[in-house]
Amino acid sequence: MTENNHSMTTEFILMGFTDNPNLKTFLFLVFSAIYLVTMVGNLGLAALIYMERRLHTPMYIFLGNLALMDSFCSCAITPKMLQNFSSEGRRISFYECIAQFYFLCVAETTDCFLLTAMAYDRYVAICRPLQYHSLMSKKLCIQMTTGAYIAGILHPMIEVGLLFRLVFCGSHQINHYFCDILPLYRLSCVDPYINELMVLILAGPLLICTITIVVISYLYILFTIFTMKSKEGRGKSLSTCASHFLSVFIFYGSLLFVYKVKIHYPFIYSSRNKKVINVLEKVMRTYNILKSN
Repeated sequence: MTENNHSMTTEFILMGFTDNPNLKTFLFLVFSAIYLVTMVGNLGLAALIYMERRLHTPMYIFLGNLALMDSFCSCAITPKMLQNFSSEGRRISFYECIAQFYFLCVAETTDCFLLTAMAYDRYVAICRPLQYHSLMSKKLCIQMTTGAYIAGILHPMIEVGLLFRLVFCGSHQINHYFCDILPLYRLSCVDPYINELMVLILAGPLLICTITIVVISYLYILFTIFTMKSKEGRGKSLSTCASHFLSVFIFYGSLLFVYKVKIHYPFIYSSRNKKVINVLEKVMRTYNILKSN
C-alpha cells in the first residue's frame, strides 16, 4: 500500500460509552458529580498539607503531590468526556488527542514513581525507625518528588513521538471515551500486534521496576511487623501501611479499569489518618470562630 492510499487524519471521533440520549444525560450527571468530588477532595487535601506545618513530612509531601497528579489526571480526561455527552459530533482533533494522551501519561507515570517513593518511605519508617531522619531526609524527599515529575514528563514523550510517526487508515472512530495509545495504534496502517508489542516494550520495564521495588519494600515491612513482639506495635505498624498499600492496589488495578479518574486518595488517607483528621478539625474550628466574629 502506498503513502497516497493512506488517509491523513486530522481528527477522530470518540465513540464514548453509549448513543442512548437518556443514558447520556444520566452519565453526564454521574460523571460531573464524580469530577467535582475528585477535584474538591484532591485539591483540598493538597492545600491542607501545604498550609499545615505539621504535615510537612516526607509521607505527606508525597501524598500532596499524589493528590495534585490525580487532579491533573481528571482534568486531562473528564472535561472532554462531559462535552461529548452533550455533543453529537464527538470529534477531537489529532493534536488535541495527542495532548490528552500525553497529559494522562504524565499523571499516571508520576503517580507510579510517587507510590514507589512512598513504599520506600514506609520501609524506612518501619524497618529502620532509628535511622529514619537520616535515611529519609526532607532533601531526599524533595529530590525523589522532583525525579518523579521529571520521569513523568519525559517518559510519555517517547510514546508521543511514536504516535506522530503513525499513518491512519480506514475508520477514524476511537472505540473509547478518551485518546489512549492502544485504540490509536489499532487505527494505524501498521499491524496492531507490532504496535501493542511496542507499548509493552516501552511501559513494561517501568511497571516491572516500580512494582518490584514496592513488592520488596512490603516483603521487608511485613517480615518486620510479624516478628514484632508487641501486639500494639504490630497494629500501629500495619495501620501506617494499610492506606498506602490500598492506594497501590487501586492504582495498578485502575490501569486496567475503564474509568481512570481517581477519587480514592483523599478518602483513604483522610479517614484513616488521625493527624490529617486533627488538622482538618483545627481548620474547621478556626473557620467557625472567624465566621462567628
